[in-house]
Amino acid sequence: MKKIAAVAVVVLLAGGGYWAWRARKPRAGHDAGRASSVEVKRQSIEDAVEATGSVLPLNRVEIKPPIAGRLEKLLVEEGDRVKSGDIVAWMSSNDRAAILDAARAKGPEELKRWADAYKPTPIISSLSGVVILRDAVVGQTVAASQTVYAVSDTLIVLAQVDESEIGKIKVGMAARVTLDAYPDRPTEGTVVDILYEGKSVSSVVTYGVKVRTKVVPDFFRSQMTANIAFIVASKEGALVLPSYAIKDSGDGKKEVMVAGPDGVAAAKPVKTGVESGDLVEIVEGLSEGDKVQTLQAKYAPQAPPPTSPLSMSSARGGRGSSAGTAPRARRVP
Repeated sequence: MKKIAAVAVVVLLAGGGYWAWRARKPRAGHDAGRASSVEVKRQSIEDAVEATGSVLPLNRVEIKPPIAGRLEKLLVEEGDRVKSGDIVAWMSSNDRAAILDAARAKGPEELKRWADAYKPTPIISSLSGVVILRDAVVGQTVAASQTVYAVSDTLIVLAQVDESEIGKIKVGMAARVTLDAYPDRPTEGTVVDILYEGKSVSSVVTYGVKVRTKVVPDFFRSQMTANIAFIVASKEGALVLPSYAIKDSGDGKKEVMVAGPDGVAAAKPVKTGVESGDLVEIVEGLSEGDKVQTLQAKYAPQAPPPTSPLSMSSARGGRGSSAGTAPRARRVP
């Protein structure tokens, strides 16, 4: 019995040592990687602050009747341009509407006589611009507080910029506006105002930034969702590299890896400029066409785990294994 126990201990120790060695050995799927290179290219680059917003009137005026009564004529429709002081509708006071209804029952001559005696009341636009809303119909009885029309002098874009980025935005800065409804028709604009009061939604503070486009496109509509890119910096024909090819040297400077005369990679300091997230401008240290070395991970499929030496199965026949192999029949003498 002692001899059998000693043999078992030896087998267990050997198996444990084997598995410890396997744990320290690197697997095929965790390859150290392979070196590759990228070329310094010349192209446009820009640093932009991204924000969302909506199309809104710069100034919006609701036109309401001066008195309560009934609408007799509506002279303009949505999309029409009006000037301040233009008559946009005619209405009758409640008294005039009642008199005309009674006269109408007596015939056209009686109706004309009372219509000339009691003149209708005009509704006048107080703002020059475009009619963006008609909220009434002819014959409707309206109160003095009811909106008949809404007029906008011009449409702008109001962007909501996160407080962490608002310090980069300046009045006069160029901006690019793209509507969700027309993603392939961007419009150039300029920052005209930065609102002083922020809004807090779910503990996120944003500030409104007004953008006026150089030309208001005919497809702009109030309340349309817009995506705005505020151009912090841009450069045409800059020397650029992917951001992953540039490393920090440790002393606050930047460096890249280039092949030396002997083919061995060595660090080379560079000076960077505009950063766009994916690309970085190279101001000094490299020229167009230079090769910069990078390290990219190399994938290899992971090898299956080896069979334990303590397993009941063997590499030669797998006897005793239940993995799809039927046990051999015993020969009965």
